Amino acid sequence: MASLLKEPLFEISAQGPAPNKDFYQLSITKSDVIWRYWKISLRNASRNAKPGEQRESHQDYLEDTRLQSCYDYLERLPDALLLRILAHLQLEEVGALGQTSHRFRKLCSSEAFWEQAVRGHWETVPAEVGSLGLELGWRRVFFTSKLQLQKLISRQRQPSKILFF
Repeated sequence: MASLLKEPLFEISAQGPAPNKDFYQLSITKSDVIWRYWKISLRNASRNAKPGEQRESHQDYLEDTRLQSCYDYLERLPDALLLRILAHLQLEEVGALGQTSHRFRKLCSSEAFWEQAVRGHWETVPAEVGSLGLELGWRRVFFTSKLQLQKLISRQRQPSKILFF
């Protein structure tokens, strides 16, 4: 699972609060915690100050209980694998999962998920339903009754009449 983690694990940079103009960056990699700073001053004494860096290994932080936490591996999985996992959940569970983060909300409301839900709910999906899914959206097809779908398909089959004036 650790191979799913990308470099850097966490990185943030910001400018110090006013009137301070210093820049700071915290970067956490698999092996180190890196603190970079650049002091900005208008005074001649520290005008040419060079940026600094403090690098500490993770071993220095292992005993500090305030700094220990768990990685969220589920959030880091690729979308294709998450869609396969979502196929085994109930619809209410998918709705609850969609409320946990922006990424899961986007994934649980995606057309790929709803197409997968329709194909999993029906044994065979007729070509007409597939074209309706592309036209109207797979979520709408999923929540539409079969009778209403038949009406929509029959309307789709009828040639549209063009009126010329």
